[in-house]
Amino acid sequence: MLRRIGAGLALAVLSWQACAANYPAAAPAIKDPAAGWDHLWGEVLIDITVIGIIFAAVMAYFLIRYRRKPADPETGSAPKLSPAAAVAWVVIPVFVFLSDDLYIAANGWALWNTYRDVPADRMEVQLESGMYSWDYTYPNGVRAQNELRVPAGRAVMLRMTSRDTLHSHWIPDFRVKEDSMPGRITYLWFLPGKPGEHIVTCGAYCGVMHSYMAGKVIVLPEAEFNAWLAQEAARQGVAGKTA
Repeated sequence: MLRRIGAGLALAVLSWQACAANYPAAAPAIKDPAAGWDHLWGEVLIDITVIGIIFAAVMAYFLIRYRRKPADPETGSAPKLSPAAAVAWVVIPVFVFLSDDLYIAANGWALWNTYRDVPADRMEVQLESGMYSWDYTYPNGVRAQNELRVPAGRAVMLRMTSRDTLHSHWIPDFRVKEDSMPGRITYLWFLPGKPGEHIVTCGAYCGVMHSYMAGKVIVLPEAEFNAWLAQEAARQGVAGKTA
């Protein structure tokens, strides 16, 4: 009897392993950090608003409750607090506001980790920044200046450096900004959604023509992007792997 049970369990395990080999687990969905940024910023605004209302209400109450009246003497006296009450008036407000700050900080740290965790399924583009342009190089060798075309729905990673001074590649619509600097490789990634155009600008003052350092990200349907990339490869006379 025990042998039959053992054989049945072994057969079940082997069957499960065979099924797992034939049907691999689906890749986890890519988490868009831009959505997390918007959510966290909304929480910060709510946090600041609530704290501001509380402080304004308390201040207004004190101004009205303890305002000087003509019949009152010029100086007054405050009731003396017990040691326990004095400690409570310090510890409780500090605990409440510090807990709120730590909650926001913890969410910010989690979002930062999302920004630094680049998806495995991505397209990598090399970026060399300089006065005053963004120079992109695709995996197949295609080069573009100030216009980054990307496929919709696929994560894009930029490996960045600079040929002269510090620049900051900023795409406001995707909530990403990262410095590029000479002698060092930095990176950022974003997840373009639907097709459209998005502004690229430099977030660090880099010289007298800093304001001219502008570009755009052009999000295309995947088929249209692949056709453009192949056309540019033929036009520029480059050959290599596709994106």
